[in-house]
Amino acid sequence: MRRVPPYRRARGEPEIALINIVFLLLVFFLVAGSLAAPLDRELSLVRTESLDGRALPDALIVRPDGATLHRGEATTPEAYLEALAGRDGAPRVARIVPDRDLPAERLIEVARALQAAGAAEVHLVTERVPR
Repeated sequence: MRRVPPYRRARGEPEIALINIVFLLLVFFLVAGSLAAPLDRELSLVRTESLDGRALPDALIVRPDGATLHRGEATTPEAYLEALAGRDGAPRVARIVPDRDLPAERLIEVARALQAAGAAEVHLVTERVPR
């Protein structure tokens, strides 16, 4: 008499689940990366070595010729501060992203204009240099 082997259930391939997870992570990072507003392409950041990094949610960009930009459009320090004040009643913290070749005198002018317009704090955003 012939024996019939017991029915074996086919196992799913575990690689499929791993591929699905990797694909979902790829899509997530593509979407998250495209949501951030890009900086001006002609901007080269000032380098520092040992400062704590801060997020760049909404900054005033100062180009080498002294022109100021906010979200890609030309603006003044006063108009930039008004745009920050429109969101909520919190103290206005201004963030300046200067070009590396910007003269220091122009950077000081912009910072003083922000303070005169009512900025509670003025932060300078730079590039961290790896050691």
